Amino acid sequence: MKKPESSTLKSEPVAWETLEEYIRLEVQARVQELLEAEVAEHLGRGRYERREGKRGYRNGHGKPRKVSLSCGTIEVRRPRVRDLEEKFESRVLPMFARQSRKVQAVLPELYLEGLALRDFDRALRGLLGEGAPLSPSTIARLKEHWLEEFEAWKQEPIEEEIVYLWADGIYVKAGLEKDKAAVLVVIGVDIAGTKRILAIEPGYRESTESWKHVLWSLMKRGMNAPKAVVADGGMGLWAAIGELGWGCLEQRCWNHKLCNVRDALPQREQESAMKLLRKIPQSETIEEAVRRRNDFLDEYEAYTKACSRLLDDWERMVSFYELPKEHWMSLRTSNVVESPFQVVRLRTGAARRFKKTANATAVIWKMLMIAENSFNRCVAAYLLEDVAAGQEYENGIPKPMPRSEVA
Repeated sequence: MKKPESSTLKSEPVAWETLEEYIRLEVQARVQELLEAEVAEHLGRGRYERREGKRGYRNGHGKPRKVSLSCGTIEVRRPRVRDLEEKFESRVLPMFARQSRKVQAVLPELYLEGLALRDFDRALRGLLGEGAPLSPSTIARLKEHWLEEFEAWKQEPIEEEIVYLWADGIYVKAGLEKDKAAVLVVIGVDIAGTKRILAIEPGYRESTESWKHVLWSLMKRGMNAPKAVVADGGMGLWAAIGELGWGCLEQRCWNHKLCNVRDALPQREQESAMKLLRKIPQSETIEEAVRRRNDFLDEYEAYTKACSRLLDDWERMVSFYELPKEHWMSLRTSNVVESPFQVVRLRTGAARRFKKTANATAVIWKMLMIAENSFNRCVAAYLLEDVAAGQEYENGIPKPMPRSEVA
């Protein structure tokens, strides 16, 4: 076997320019020494030593193998052993290993952060060195594993009592799709105030049938009918809820509503109009919200399209007033879904597009499960039992309940 490459640098002084290469070659030499020492320990004798009564002998080395570590890519040769009573398995360098666990863990993280498959070689070759195993098949295998985890996750029972639901259809770039497709996402909060991703399914244009399939699958997993559902203005979801007979409060997203009204105004009017519009959902009572809405209608009555959009589906816009005040901030918008999906948009922007929406759901699920850790919790959960036992009302609006009564 040829001498370790590190010896070529030992005769030269180490400088800043050669430091990284020196470290890489030193690691390479130490790994090769570990492989040799491991075989010597297994055989019970060093190289060229003989020991009577014990089978097994060295038989040269295997072909050079490149292994990617966090310090770069090294090249080593596994010692070969023959005539053993049992098969020898190296603990230092297992069969077929090409990457350390640390490098293996980094690759999927970079993929989820937005690095496209075709960019792995170009982005990491300078860090890991020439010959580093950065084949797209590595990520493809990870995606298959995520798909298996995703399918198992979709069958998990929902045992907690779900109080609120946020639902939204997120559109991703799927270049091979003929029809407009969406990823239907449902997030719930249980009675303890913990938010949880409940469903991620591909759907067609947020249709009634698509939403009905998603909600029905949640019911089959044991989910109860929630107290309120928060979503945008898509009528498919509301129709599906009606067909399932949930009888829950329906709250439309104010962010979507304000953007729709603003877009119906001339550019010169939008900034001043938004100052008035933002005050409407911030009102302390439903009566104050109606008064501020009417003030806007009076001031911008010339823009009939904008006024019509503000009045549209008004009852669903103010449903949150029937719930505890400390929850209003979370219930006025569907941002609970929108916020974690920023990582998904980063991923689709970097990869240009997914080929099919259905194939993207497992990757999207993995990203959202990571983002789930950053969800904000509700101030308190809404207990239906406590409401039935004596929730007090003022002007038709529930009074906020003390934390000790709802915790």
